[in-house]
Amino acid sequence: MADEFLLDAFDREILRRVQVDARATGEAIGAQIGLSAAAVQRRWKRLRELGVITAEVAVVDPAAVGQAMTFIVGVELERERADMLDAFRRAARADPNVQQCYYVTGAADFVLVVVARDMADFEAFTRRLLFDNANIRRFTTSVVMGRDKIGHVVPV
Repeated sequence: MADEFLLDAFDREILRRVQVDARATGEAIGAQIGLSAAAVQRRWKRLRELGVITAEVAVVDPAAVGQAMTFIVGVELERERADMLDAFRRAARADPNVQQCYYVTGAADFVLVVVARDMADFEAFTRRLLFDNANIRRFTTSVVMGRDKIGHVVPV
């Protein structure tokens, strides 16, 4: 990962713009920030190589593709050995309903953001990832009532 001090003002301006619109051209960004298109492209490539830019994806509205429900799930493990943590991480990463997975401090060991078509789909998810895992002590679920802010832009 790049040290933030390796990023200059131009790099930061490029990052601000591509986080909002990854389809912006090097020419358009260059015109906005005072660099040539070639210079923007070189910097953009370097930011990818350094791991500052980790992906360029389309953000899809879950409800528009039938994933109308979102859940916040706190998961408490029975044992916190490294191999058990890693096994849960792998299972969470592999499950398509898990949108985000955080290893956290506090009452839960992990917090998941999960999407599902409906309650039956969520129940199938809980059986698959949680109930069938002997290392899950307990889990709590909060149903998301509204999406007020979904963040994808990191302040730079």
